[in-house]
Amino acid sequence: MNKAIYIAASGANSGKSMLSLGLMQLLLRNKPKVGYFRPIIDNPVDGKKDNHVNTIVNYFNLKCDYEDTYAFTRSELLDLLNDDKEDEVINLILRKYKKLEEKNDFVIVEGTDFSDHGAIIEMDLNVLIAKNLGIPVIIVSGGIDKSLEEFIQGLRLTYDSFSNKEVEVIAVIANKVQEKNVDLIIDGIGENLPKSLLINAIPINSKLNNPTIYEISKALDAEVVFGEELLDATTGEIKVGAMQLAHFLNHLTDECVVITPSDRSDILLGTLQANISNRYPSISGIILTGDLELSPSVIELITGLERIVPILKVKGGTFGIASRLGAVRSHIYAENKNKIKLSINTFEKYVDIETLSDKLITYKGTNVLTPRMFQYNLFKRAKQVKKHIVLPEGNDDRILTAAAQLQKLDIVDLTILGKRVNVEAAVKRLQLSFDFDKTQIINPSTSAYFEDFAATLYELRKHKGLSPAMAEDLMADVSYFGTMMVYKGLADGMVSGAAHTTQHTIKPSLQFVKTKPGFSVVSSIFFMCLEDRVSVFGDCAINPNPTSEQLAEIAISSADSSIAFGIDPKIAMLSYSSGSSGKGEDVDTVREATEIVKRKRPDLKVEGPIQYDAAVDPTVGKKKLPNSEVAGQANVLIFPDLNTGNNTYKAVQRETGALAIGPMLQGLNKPVNDLSRGCTIEDIYNTIILTAIQAQE
Repeated sequence: MNKAIYIAASGANSGKSMLSLGLMQLLLRNKPKVGYFRPIIDNPVDGKKDNHVNTIVNYFNLKCDYEDTYAFTRSELLDLLNDDKEDEVINLILRKYKKLEEKNDFVIVEGTDFSDHGAIIEMDLNVLIAKNLGIPVIIVSGGIDKSLEEFIQGLRLTYDSFSNKEVEVIAVIANKVQEKNVDLIIDGIGENLPKSLLINAIPINSKLNNPTIYEISKALDAEVVFGEELLDATTGEIKVGAMQLAHFLNHLTDECVVITPSDRSDILLGTLQANISNRYPSISGIILTGDLELSPSVIELITGLERIVPILKVKGGTFGIASRLGAVRSHIYAENKNKIKLSINTFEKYVDIETLSDKLITYKGTNVLTPRMFQYNLFKRAKQVKKHIVLPEGNDDRILTAAAQLQKLDIVDLTILGKRVNVEAAVKRLQLSFDFDKTQIINPSTSAYFEDFAATLYELRKHKGLSPAMAEDLMADVSYFGTMMVYKGLADGMVSGAAHTTQHTIKPSLQFVKTKPGFSVVSSIFFMCLEDRVSVFGDCAINPNPTSEQLAEIAISSADSSIAFGIDPKIAMLSYSSGSSGKGEDVDTVREATEIVKRKRPDLKVEGPIQYDAAVDPTVGKKKLPNSEVAGQANVLIFPDLNTGNNTYKAVQRETGALAIGPMLQGLNKPVNDLSRGCTIEDIYNTIILTAIQAQE
């Protein structure tokens, strides 16, 4: 069941605050705890809290810390994006959202305000955030100062922006539209869009759209002379009092704001008198320009009136102030309960809340796992049960740097093999923040474990002709020593290969850790973190030319690994042809392997033989294999041989910038994973976390 909704505006002045208020009221009727989250807030003014957050939290009395309701201020965001730190932005947003998700039954996520330049960049950012949070979207757009055609076209383009990135939009709300255009807008937006999409339109309401006297006073930096208790009054038209009073009175309208020079006592007093007369409209406030003091007699007269509206005094000329008033935007703020209630009532009047509630509750979510979601899940799972990983290559700077990073997170315990004096020197040279009390450094040759490990290896391998002296020689090797730590239970897993070949790393594991019951082959997978999804590639590191039986086992192992890491597997058995068209020994091996998988594991979705493009491209997949459950949607890709697999994963990694996490070995009794000698610090970091999770199984 879905636990969140993302409110995305298509531009500035959309009125999404009304949507947040209405949704919160709707959800709290059925959910005991509803959280509220704004990934990006505007820069704080005078140290004040964000108005959106403050309004929602206070009105609904949400129990949360202010720091948990947002991730970045706008300035912080721009600084990080300018430094090409988009990953850091999304990772923090994801962590903060997940924290709220765990504490609440539902979370409302409100997107950015479009209060700065760069609307296209801001739209892309909202799409990116919603995509990585894995939640559906409600689009809201304001219709002020837009033609009907422009407004409808803009909403469709916004819908496409999310839909093209596989972010599901469940509703579109056209806000602040002319009432006469409501049906035209609903029909216009719905044309060419899915029929299941909820489309509603909310007519403009001047009491919500126009600023209050309080907002006007703040925008103009005004002095409140009278009526401070009535500043929450809504406003209507702006009326400039420059003509004679007799003529001016004919221009007054309900809730208008009168602007007049401070020395026009006739306009001031006449307007106040009209306000208390049942023959004239009620006004919302008066703004006195010119920064002149009122005479004591005028003040005395006003004080004695039965009803006084707010009177503000400002610096500046009448027409300049009138021009500035046109730019004052209306906001909903915590103190104005009447405006909040009106917003909620308007939302409930014009939005089909029953259908919307049903869509929120029944939304099943997407099976697409983004790279950042995948990495977050890895981090979270590793923290659940802390495991101990041994790193044999203490002489490699990348290993030490990754270990230092993991120390700070405190999600794994580490042992590093090597001479302590060398490790200390490298840490100092690299200027690493490294805690030697947290991580033990073991020199295999001088270790207290050495004799016992050598004796154990001799007993395990003497039937293969291994002598005690040979066992001691082997145990001085870091790969054998580290693997024996895993075998003996002194470590839960091992990660090596940054400075050694694959054969050197995994040979000890094959000799005495052995394969799991029911496994005949050790294989490997990479988790390929592409731009918007995570795919599993196997086998790209171990088996040169697997038989059909081995290929089937690799596919089944890879599918089970995918499930263990939160990926719903759709397996593509890759070949140079799709379906029954291809002939030849190689394609026959893949075809036979596919049948073995279907026979052994009928619960798995598998297709083969199939070409790579037909496996991952929906258009090609539908054309070549129209009835397939996998074609165009495959996320577990099994290569027919090591040559194809290894070259393909490296080509995809280099050409697309994808993060390749792995290789992760499958089939061993205990987790031992091999790094590429060209691995990065991030590769090592991720592989250690993968190994720790494997050790939890």
